[in-house]
Amino acid sequence: MNPRVKEVYSNNDYTLIIIFDNDEMGIFDVTPYLDKGIFTQLRDRSIFNSAKVFLGTVQWANGLDFCPDTIYLESKKQ
Repeated sequence: MNPRVKEVYSNNDYTLIIIFDNDEMGIFDVTPYLDKGIFTQLRDRSIFNSAKVFLGTVQWANGLDFCPDTIYLESKKQ
């Protein structure tokens, strides 16, 4: 099992700074998803900036979330 999200911070460039429960830090770029299905809703800055940690992943106020494994595997580790 991959590490889970412990902290999340949204950036103006549609990236997320992620701190994982193993204390690794990564940058997750959401821009590749902004033209896909329900994720187009994240173009709205107020929704995007509502990112929070929920059950080891990132969830937004409108209920959208990503698989925690996707976030970990696709994050650029810092």
